[in-house]
Amino acid sequence: MADEFLAQCAAIAGAQNVVTEAQDMAPALSEPRGLYHGRARALLRPGSVAEVSQLLALCNALRVPVVPQGGNTGLVGGQTPDAGGAAVVLSLTRLNRVREIDPQSNTMIVEAGLTLAGAQAAAEGADRLYPLSLASEGSCTVGGNLATNAGGTAVIAYGNARDLVLGIECVLADGRILSNLSKLKKDNTGYDLKHLFIGSEGTLGVITAATLKLVERPRAVETAFIGVQSPQKALDLLVRARAATGGGITAFEVVPRIGIEFVLRHASQVREPLAGASPWYVLLELSGQDGAALSAQMAALLEHALEAGLIEDAAIAASLDQRKAFWRLREALSDAQRPEGGSIKHDVSVPLAQVPVFIDEATRAVEAFVPGARVVAFGHLGDGNVHFNVSQPAGADTAEFLARWHAVNDIVHAIVLRHQGSVSAEHGIGQLKRAMLAKVKDPVALEVMRTLKAALDPNGILNPGKVL
Repeated sequence: MADEFLAQCAAIAGAQNVVTEAQDMAPALSEPRGLYHGRARALLRPGSVAEVSQLLALCNALRVPVVPQGGNTGLVGGQTPDAGGAAVVLSLTRLNRVREIDPQSNTMIVEAGLTLAGAQAAAEGADRLYPLSLASEGSCTVGGNLATNAGGTAVIAYGNARDLVLGIECVLADGRILSNLSKLKKDNTGYDLKHLFIGSEGTLGVITAATLKLVERPRAVETAFIGVQSPQKALDLLVRARAATGGGITAFEVVPRIGIEFVLRHASQVREPLAGASPWYVLLELSGQDGAALSAQMAALLEHALEAGLIEDAAIAASLDQRKAFWRLREALSDAQRPEGGSIKHDVSVPLAQVPVFIDEATRAVEAFVPGARVVAFGHLGDGNVHFNVSQPAGADTAEFLARWHAVNDIVHAIVLRHQGSVSAEHGIGQLKRAMLAKVKDPVALEVMRTLKAALDPNGILNPGKVL
């Protein structure tokens, strides 16, 4: 029966797109941090929405579990099959066409397997901007971005992935194609179904294409690296910057000194951003159409902030290379933590006004529980999303430290919930936070989620063991 199933898959997608050799499937069976490793009976690589439809109909009829996968960059194991080996991995990477760009409507229709960088380049080719921005943009895909409702560094200005979508094409568990690639900003003809599938991590359907919103491409960008005394000072600077720029902020990232030290130790082509060290830093970016006006706006903002005691020092990028160097310091943070040993990571959000007190309370609680623990709390201050990562004490036993993962999670997440925050800001639930969801989600909301799952995937073939 297994041979017959694979033969049917080959008849649909082509024999070369039904991968069964262990070494060929291996890259798709583990996620980037190595927390989850799975097995699969095959890696399927359909090349069209029709092939996705036929494969899902077949798998549904035979009750074969299906794990949709894009660029395999997710950080919670949502794209990784379990160890049972019964599932197939459905790779969307061959569905990578730009179907249409409409500059007048500020939209483009792209397939799910197109990389985020590919979508950005397509928009730029039409003199537009697709503003979703992630560190993994060279390999993550549009479908994966939508399935996880990706965030990134530009949320402060443009919103999450779901805010950049007008319509989707999605294949249901039984193979039916839900086609609603609308360009309309106004359409009140019933339920807005696209939002059921965006953020569902492939548990309700497989997104195969989307109509994405574009914006006018900024003609000027001003980037500054700023030293501040504390997260509270950073927040005060954000409030002032918003008032002074009238919505021109396109990035506002906060970075602790320890993070910069990690990057300086372990990353290449980086250097100190300022003449002296500060306890905390802000990476601020303004975008607009008038370069001279934007430059004057940034200079005035920083001058007034210095006079008000909000900042200690600042440097404005004088060239594209310097701007890239500033961003390199921010983007290298995650990788720079690996050589420092084990790291217990948290992707959380709290209301903006609560970010400074959350960082302070969580840091003190973790350091009391694990003496010598090194907290690296960084991220998207502009939208309240903090990557509260805890590196092991210097010289500690890594396995012993990581054995306290759940205990540290409980401490941090309890503080998050006390401040009415979320235990998953932008990475999703996947496998990593599945058990946690039942503890933090409203019971009625969970029941509604289960009802939707049962209605759209009654046989439970879509990404089983994830989210719910």
